Amino acid sequence: MHHRKRLRTGGDEEVISFSEVNYEGARLPHNDPVVITLQVAFFTMKRILVDSGSSADILYKHVFDQLRIPTNQLMPVKTPLVGFAGEMVHHLGSIDLSVVAGTAPR
Repeated sequence: MHHRKRLRTGGDEEVISFSEVNYEGARLPHNDPVVITLQVAFFTMKRILVDSGSSADILYKHVFDQLRIPTNQLMPVKTPLVGFAGEMVHHLGSIDLSVVAGTAPR
């Protein structure tokens, strides 16, 4: 049993696969989001929520600030995000970041 999450990366698609070993202790089948740790732009980011049903990938400003990436690298986006209750959230922009994923050393 393999569960896959497709990541959108500049037109190319990368696949992250999870095997039975990754689901030890989980009740299957499930449709719940998975929380992982990844290296993003040379920083280790913990508690990343992987939700295959998500329509937006959000990085909070305080996390972006910790990456020390200049805000001039953000690409402007004209459309706001709309929350579950219909509230509009204006974001700072969009950015493509490199992500490294693999098996963590034990």
